[in-house]
Amino acid sequence: MKIGIGNDHAAFELKNTIKAYLESQGHEVVDYGSYSAERCDYPVFGEKVALAVRSGEVERGVLICGTGVGISIAANKVRGIRAAVCSEPFTAQMVRRHNDAQIIAFGARVVGVDMAKMIVDSFLGAEFEGGRHQNRIDLIAAIEERER
Repeated sequence: MKIGIGNDHAAFELKNTIKAYLESQGHEVVDYGSYSAERCDYPVFGEKVALAVRSGEVERGVLICGTGVGISIAANKVRGIRAAVCSEPFTAQMVRRHNDAQIIAFGARVVGVDMAKMIVDSFLGAEFEGGRHQNRIDLIAAIEERER
């Protein structure tokens, strides 16, 4: 799978660890930055990954900042994107199965390396179930259209 990854300064080290882990699993990872631990603004990287997912440049996204919240809020501002913050594997699986989330986010100050690996594994291993859940995705899309 082709996966976009992005982070802020707080998550630089964890991003590199997760990137290497995903590559070891056979995934192609496109790194949208940041590329150092120097202070930066997470909305820049949340948007970059979200735009790459929306355009089809990558299939899924992984975003990491201090808590995962700020960078996911930025990604969710891109029309058609559903990014979810998850701090454990069950929620990561369910956001794919029920919400058709294309992007997972978590916090480098919240989860450790092993938990982060379990979160991305659960997210990437799950598929959208469709059915009754598709109606809810359609309702979310309708909100976006009304907000144009």
